Amino acid sequence: MSGGLPPQRRGRRSGGSDSRELILAAARRLFAERGFDGTSLRQVAREAEVDPAMIHHFFKGKDELFAQSVELPADPAQVLAGVESLAPAQRSEAIVRAVLRLWESPAQHGLVAFIRGTIGSKAKTALLREMVARTILSRIIAGLPGSPEEARMRGNLIATQIVGLMLMRYVVRLEPLASASPDEVVRLVAPNVQHYLTGELTFPN
Repeated sequence: MSGGLPPQRRGRRSGGSDSRELILAAARRLFAERGFDGTSLRQVAREAEVDPAMIHHFFKGKDELFAQSVELPADPAQVLAGVESLAPAQRSEAIVRAVLRLWESPAQHGLVAFIRGTIGSKAKTALLREMVARTILSRIIAGLPGSPEEARMRGNLIATQIVGLMLMRYVVRLEPLASASPDEVVRLVAPNVQHYLTGELTFPN
């Protein structure tokens, strides 16, 4: 059969301008489906149909690829820097103040957009869950006594307080919480966070 176009050959893409976005799109799918530990850079390269070396051209490693896949407006590691070095009995106020500093900063509009864009999206929710567990809760619960399961539960309970605070104060803007001063919010919320950090919890045997 003459005159026809030759069939297009599938293969690895070269380093074009769209390679970075292809890598990020593939990484988002795989991280959402398999989590951080279940995803390798080689798998991402295969999904994006690029050479594995191309990932290292754009990203320093798996951690940076994951962070940029989540598309957070701020780096949680910087926001919570130093929290894990505090004694658990002194950690709650620092956690709440760190959250308030972030949300009272110019990053607030981007954070609101991120939260609204995440709600209702299974893929984005899965990415957010993985990021919260790896980057945020791991710092908050570092050095807590008890079993790893108990520490994770304490971290989950703290997350209910922090996420609820963010949603009600900055997204829903529920009054009078939305207009309360940061010091007042710390005074009211930090004791609950401290209870979840170090208070007595009843776990089933």
